[in-house]
Amino acid sequence: MAEALNVALQQAFGEGRTALRRGDQVAAMVWLQRAHILSQRMPLKHAWSHCLMLQAGWQARDWREVAGQLPRIVAALLFSRIWVPAGNNGRARVSAFKPMPLSEELQRLLE
Repeated sequence: MAEALNVALQQAFGEGRTALRRGDQVAAMVWLQRAHILSQRMPLKHAWSHCLMLQAGWQARDWREVAGQLPRIVAALLFSRIWVPAGNNGRARVSAFKPMPLSEELQRLLE
């Protein structure tokens, strides 16, 4: 299953970056939220998902998203191996401590 997780994570990051290059922040956030959920236990990749969300917020001039991503980047680096709220989508409009439901597909990838 680790290989399937790696493939899904690479796809999510790739599609998210492609959407950012196109200036499509909505599509970028959908893919980056997926990347966030899949990478929550991997500190560097988890922090990278927040960096890309910060970029999407910056492009959209969504200052709440930008401000919310800054502490999440630091927290991802420090706490990813200790505790993460499963399924949390990583957006600034959601509590960083709130667990969220996972789809069956994401549950299978994270097993």
